[in-house]
Amino acid sequence: MTFLSRFVRAVLACAATALVAGAPAPAASQTAFPMKPITLVVPFAPGGGNDIVARLIAPKMSQQLGQTIVIENKPGAGGNLGTDLVAHAPADGYTLVIASSQVTMNPHLGMKVPFRIERDFEPVGLIASVPIMLVANPVQPYKTLKEFIDYARANPGKISYSSPGPGTPQHLAGEVFASLSKTELLHIPYRGTGPSITDLMGGQVQVSFATFASAIQYVRAGKLRALGIAGQRRTALMPDLPTFAEAGLKGYDAELWYSLLAPAKTPRAVVDKLNGALLTALKSPEVVEQFAKQGFEPKGSTPAELKTFIVQEMARWQRVITENNIKVAL
Repeated sequence: MTFLSRFVRAVLACAATALVAGAPAPAASQTAFPMKPITLVVPFAPGGGNDIVARLIAPKMSQQLGQTIVIENKPGAGGNLGTDLVAHAPADGYTLVIASSQVTMNPHLGMKVPFRIERDFEPVGLIASVPIMLVANPVQPYKTLKEFIDYARANPGKISYSSPGPGTPQHLAGEVFASLSKTELLHIPYRGTGPSITDLMGGQVQVSFATFASAIQYVRAGKLRALGIAGQRRTALMPDLPTFAEAGLKGYDAELWYSLLAPAKTPRAVVDKLNGALLTALKSPEVVEQFAKQGFEPKGSTPAELKTFIVQEMARWQRVITENNIKVAL
């Protein structure tokens, strides 16, 4: 080989090396995701619907993703505190939040919401829905939904109801109920469903608008009395429990839903991988069985479908809140 040919080959080799070095490297964090444990934030105290849903899906999603999912409860400000923490987390898929209906209600309640759900989050997928029901301390004199409405009308301002916090779907369910039934109820907010139900059983409040999942075990044990369900149809788990519509509150629907969100600008490949793990988890026989036992209906969706659903829910609750003149100040 001549000196010239050796020189040409050396130049070509250097050029090739330079091209490879200058080319954009594959995003390892996307292609190999996840490479470390994932934090799943529950923006309410343990024991509520968000918490139950998180602990049901996390193990199955972990199996699919090959990494541990660590659940962290961050209650406060009607779910806004924990949700806002995720809004400002790195957009890498390692910090997620279980977001329920309250994210589409709070912006219309006069509350100071530090984030915008449509701007600051990347939808991953819809998880499940669960009806809200009215439950009472069993020592109270009313045993049916009609008896409760009659009693509340005869005793304005003397019945207190608990909720997981101001602006939560349970709080809104109570306000809409009071408006439609022409009753005056006193709202007592708590930092989560757990303490809200505990004080109801202890007699500190008389009734609560609670998710079916968080209250059904106490109803079955006789520690709470179920009066009615806030949905358009009865639940197969308690077919004898009447709907609010059957008591004359036409058009009442306060079904609570749960979704999985990531910070805005999380890479599409990461979102798709999380969505795939979620959908697989929701089809697991164990998850389906546990959801059914606690009154949840598995949903599932694509990220795009969840985005559209959130927009629709925001418009619906804006109308409901405006029509019933409901405001919450925090």
